[in-house]
Amino acid sequence: MYNRVNIMLTPKPEDFNWDLVGDKGFGGGYTAAEKEKIASLYEGTLSEVTEKQVLSGTVVGVTERDVIINIGFKSDGLIPLSEFRDVEGGVKVGEVYDVFVEDQENSSGQLVLSRRKARIVKAWENIQGALDSDVIIEALVKRRTKGGLIVDLFGVEAFLPGSQIDVKPIRDFDIFVGKKMEVKVVKINYTNDNVVVSHKVLIEKDIEKQKAVILNNLEKGQVLEGVIKNMTNFGVFIDLGGVDGLLHITDISWGRISHPQEVLSLDQKVQVVVLDFDEEKKRISLGMKQLTSHPWDALPADVTVGSKIKGKIVNVADYGAFLELHPGVEGLIHVSEMSWSQHLRNPQDFIKVGDELETVVLTLDRDERKMSLGIKQLTEDPWTKADAISKYAVGTKHTGLVRNLTNFGLFIELEEGIDGLVHVSDLSWTKKIKHPSEFVKVGDKLDVIVLELDVENRRLALGHKQLEENPWNTFETIFTPGSVHTATLISKNDKGAVLELPYGIEGFAMNKHLVKADGSNAEQGEALDFKVLEFSKDDKRIVLSHTKTFSEVAEDAAAPDAKKKKPAAAKAAKAAAPAKAKDVEKSTLGDIEALSNLKDSMDGKK
Repeated sequence: MYNRVNIMLTPKPEDFNWDLVGDKGFGGGYTAAEKEKIASLYEGTLSEVTEKQVLSGTVVGVTERDVIINIGFKSDGLIPLSEFRDVEGGVKVGEVYDVFVEDQENSSGQLVLSRRKARIVKAWENIQGALDSDVIIEALVKRRTKGGLIVDLFGVEAFLPGSQIDVKPIRDFDIFVGKKMEVKVVKINYTNDNVVVSHKVLIEKDIEKQKAVILNNLEKGQVLEGVIKNMTNFGVFIDLGGVDGLLHITDISWGRISHPQEVLSLDQKVQVVVLDFDEEKKRISLGMKQLTSHPWDALPADVTVGSKIKGKIVNVADYGAFLELHPGVEGLIHVSEMSWSQHLRNPQDFIKVGDELETVVLTLDRDERKMSLGIKQLTEDPWTKADAISKYAVGTKHTGLVRNLTNFGLFIELEEGIDGLVHVSDLSWTKKIKHPSEFVKVGDKLDVIVLELDVENRRLALGHKQLEENPWNTFETIFTPGSVHTATLISKNDKGAVLELPYGIEGFAMNKHLVKADGSNAEQGEALDFKVLEFSKDDKRIVLSHTKTFSEVAEDAAAPDAKKKKPAAAKAAKAAAPAKAKDVEKSTLGDIEALSNLKDSMDGKK
């Protein structure tokens, strides 16, 4: 410990009068006035020192571990030499430094000082002053961190956000590490000892001036140079020197591109032309492809309607595909021009992006820069082939693929481009089909016969039931009016019931003709005898009655001879029909031969 005591009158030892000391102790001989005078003289040599303040101190000594500092207090203070590492050339006696008074006297009676804390206090004072005065400070970039940079500001670490480094986005923060940068303090948080600075605000004022100059001189058609600062899937934003403009993806190249990065890159310098300018919203639309001539102007003169050209598919839509002859020159291949088939619904099932195809020019408008192309024209139209008329003549038989079902029938493709309609009434001789789905499904193969041919209108009327003989000719001789047959009720409605007769055909009985002998009504699933009331071969309709089978018994009993004269055809039908419905062997459309034999047998009996 180093203490300093200033004594104004120091007599020589040999001149000291020890008698004056006496029993009163050292200094006991001074009067009160003399003591007060001496104390005032002593205190005048010392400085007023308050803890937690920053003072200037002079180096009065340097040891191996400490620096001795005199601040004018009654004792000197010690500061670790490690706090002076930043001093170039080392600390020297007589140099003056700012120090922070931590404690006037610790437990050892020592004055406690700190240069590090003094620098921190001074730094915060300077930072606050910079914020209040809006002054520019030079800071050293120490390192990068998440979202920005850490800079040294008067010895205090401050945060420089990435968004505040420059007016344009910064993608590589590492290039600033170790360099000095001018900044302004924009925010101080003493609670967290956090300081936020900005370099961007220093250049924004200059940019605003440049922006005003650019906007005042901006005109449509003006060519400018800019730097690509941002890139999106719909275009790029270009810095024109303080003003941003949008270069839409469709204005980058005459050819199709899916993303700007295919032809451009960030920070690239480009030449652009002003396409449009909104003064109120300050939006600038830019173009790049407009600086070059349109590719359509270079389209060869020998490309005319009917020409065959090759290209690459660049886009496929629901309605067709676009073929690119060369960048900027495209033609549309409509879905209807891809195949002679009428069932090509999705172009993506036929062609894909990147396919190289040969096409035929169908229409060409150089002024409007439009072109329609076709693929099917590369092959002969099947309807115009020389053998089309003979191949699909009326009566010819074919096997086709079911392509589509409608309420009124179904369409069958016999070959690519040749379709025919089978009406729902031409599917079966014996069954009443309400919808084609009851008979066949899409993708099935079906045998058909040509009923009508109209080459000019490209129409074919086809039939399926016509492949077999019409059994109603035979049925006419079996189900004669008055004949009785066993039938099964297969369905009922408000009007009556549908009956299943022998040979798989259907008949109808009204509700009043379903009354049984005991007064009850016949129900679905029952097999009963029915009398034919009406038979129509043309309408394919048979009307029957169960009630008539017993209500006319009395009349038949009164006229036994009439019963004996029962038509032979009815007897044959009665003999041919099984006794019970469950024993009935249903005929199919292929049983025409059996019906013919039955008819021949019946004709022989006559």
